Amino acid sequence: MTEMHSSFPKARFLNRTTPPHVATLILMAGVGALSLNVFLPSLPSMAEHFGVDYSLMQLSVSLYLAMTALVQIVIGPISDRYGRRPVVIGMVATFIIASLGAIFAPSFSVFLACRLLQTSIATGFAMSRAIVRDMVPQDQAASMIGYVTMGMSVVPMVGPAIGGQLDEAFGWEASFWLLAGSGTVLLVLVILDQGETYTRREGGFAAQVREYPALLTSQRFWGYCLAAAFASGTFFAYLGGAPFVGSEVFGMDAATLGFYFGAPAIGYLVGNWASGRFSVRVGVNMMVLIGSLVTVAGMAALLFLDLIGLHSPAVFFGFMITIGLGNGILLPNANAGMLSVRPHLAGSASGLGGAFMVGGGGGLSAIASFILGPGSGALPLIILMLLSAIAGTVCAIWVIWRSKTIEG
Repeated sequence: MTEMHSSFPKARFLNRTTPPHVATLILMAGVGALSLNVFLPSLPSMAEHFGVDYSLMQLSVSLYLAMTALVQIVIGPISDRYGRRPVVIGMVATFIIASLGAIFAPSFSVFLACRLLQTSIATGFAMSRAIVRDMVPQDQAASMIGYVTMGMSVVPMVGPAIGGQLDEAFGWEASFWLLAGSGTVLLVLVILDQGETYTRREGGFAAQVREYPALLTSQRFWGYCLAAAFASGTFFAYLGGAPFVGSEVFGMDAATLGFYFGAPAIGYLVGNWASGRFSVRVGVNMMVLIGSLVTVAGMAALLFLDLIGLHSPAVFFGFMITIGLGNGILLPNANAGMLSVRPHLAGSASGLGGAFMVGGGGGLSAIASFILGPGSGALPLIILMLLSAIAGTVCAIWVIWRSKTIEG
């Protein structure tokens, strides 16, 4: 694996038989992460621009997450049938067009339609994981996914800060120009570097979908999916509620909020490094449990501090680092686990798993925006994130128990 990705020889470009370089996989997932959060500090100004309430503008986050789930459900079996390369190329091209459409949208409804089309970039999340699983076995896949996501964790760390600065200097449209440009760079790199890693199967799309029960009847697959979904749910609840907490509770402007908003990515970077370093040695299941417990401990501590009256941006956003740390440990291992339940269906498993994660996250994001209001403070959001983290821990324990018994 190391030898395969140790260099960028000229011969690999336009060679459709060589696996993609790890840098390509990082960018593939990173542009998707950038699309999710770069414009979040601009939500208040975007609501003003389109003449809608903040709660309605927040649909560009929650509906985006729900649509992302749907995209991943469909794209997984398609990639298992027709290969990873054509799927990624087509969907990245769609993302570029949608990003440009969002910039020039004459109304909120048109903007929202373009925003939902941007979910085509969610293909990068699913395909980067599936490509890794095409190449290496389970524990090594967890390690490599950890390193890939460690690299892309820089994106959510700096994305909101960049978005806040762009909003201050040029307006909210600048973030979408950045997305269109990033998508163009990715498209060129994919065309040049991403060789096909999957051997195409006989039969049509319907035949591929008929194999879904092999995944959906596996209790281990459900355990990994739900552990990942609840872990991601803590982060997505943060995405849905933190802009309100920052602007309304702590009175931050867009640039300051963008700076603080990337706090979870610091922990995510460290957690991904830990996954890359220790997953093979410790094992996938134990790493999933450790990651979930880290998040529970952090949210429980934050709840205690909030209840005793310690309210400040440093405390609230500082403890969000534990969400990133826990997810950085848990998610690469949960993803590797769900992709290894039925290795020949790695694309489908990645798509379904991603759909559960993002779909559940979209729901929690919407709940977070609903439960916060004048005078609520950050307490409802903290409780929601803690409950999601506890549910993830229960699922992690379930996975360990099922792995010690005969597969159901």
